[in-house]
Amino acid sequence: MSGYEGRAAYLRETLKEISPIQALQMVMDEDAILLDVRDADELKDGTPTAAKHLARGQLELKVHQLIDDKTRPIAVMCAGGLRSLFAAESLKNLGYEKVYSVRGGYKNWKESALEIKIPQQLNSAAKERYARHLLVPEVGEAGQLRLMKSRVLLIGVGGLGSPAALYLAAAGVGTLGIVDADVVESSNLQRQIIHGEDQLGELKVNSAAASIKRLNSMVKVEVHPHFLDETNALDILKNYDLVLDGSDNFKTRYLINDACVKLGIRNVHAAVYRFEGYVTSFGGAADAPCYRCIYPELPPPEMAPSCAEAGVLGVLPGIIGVLQAVEAIKLLLNIGSNLVGKMLRFDALNNDVSLLEIDKAPGCLCGHHADEIVIKPIDAYMCGI
Repeated sequence: MSGYEGRAAYLRETLKEISPIQALQMVMDEDAILLDVRDADELKDGTPTAAKHLARGQLELKVHQLIDDKTRPIAVMCAGGLRSLFAAESLKNLGYEKVYSVRGGYKNWKESALEIKIPQQLNSAAKERYARHLLVPEVGEAGQLRLMKSRVLLIGVGGLGSPAALYLAAAGVGTLGIVDADVVESSNLQRQIIHGEDQLGELKVNSAAASIKRLNSMVKVEVHPHFLDETNALDILKNYDLVLDGSDNFKTRYLINDACVKLGIRNVHAAVYRFEGYVTSFGGAADAPCYRCIYPELPPPEMAPSCAEAGVLGVLPGIIGVLQAVEAIKLLLNIGSNLVGKMLRFDALNNDVSLLEIDKAPGCLCGHHADEIVIKPIDAYMCGI
């Protein structure tokens, strides 16, 4: 008997093996974890509906993120019941107390006629396009599919919305909505990189949609060539998973904030001024602050000049808009640490980056029930920087 076979035989004697039916019963009765340790490409044939997946190669590195209670029962399953023995041994060595190997693995699970789910899969064209995403463990095929099902709304395709839209499209976000009633002007081209000289005079939503389609024809673009106001904000925003606020005036930001709070939609907010930019996220948790927690009241116009009045370094919105796109992707995939309750400040002139804490303000609008929130009238305004 070879060393590998001998080791497997030893593990069968020292570790408890259970049948697929017993494993399922443990999940239902004892809140056990059914852990599928097969590789990602093995899941195409399906996986138990009750299972959580963590590839064998990532087990020791990431199991603590999935299972933090070492007394919780774990039933480990592979394709045929061999790798699960070695995985169970590793879990025992890591201090998990109640670990079992599922006899016969997924093959036996299917033969027992237990419930399975067949995962949606990327087609060959998507696999080629998103190949570098698929290599990233935090994204992978499941994450890419999640991005492709996501719906993101960009308020404005100006300085911030331009790079954000392009990178979200490149990342494969399935549907991008664009709200903007402006037309492309020559003064926009210093920073609004989604538009070109050949598109001067066109509606920005149409110009942006054409650029997105040239970049990624798999992305669906929904255009809203309107000024956002109290009559249409809720109807437009309610159809999206996430909003990117790329507006350049306070009235717009308050309207977006109030609508997102009322609808329970997360809002990735950003702003730029000359050499400085800010990015933060609002919503997503009961204790998360909103825009009004920072600015309870609308400031006077002289205290809040737009970029048309104060100017902005052309490359700065590119940096901040890309940071918005990064934050949006992390929120859509539920990975990493996000900017909810924090504000990232970037000073391009002095190469300074800082992270500021934002507290939820007592009595703020975001603490009210949705039915109590009224979207107040607002004058038409400009979208985009």
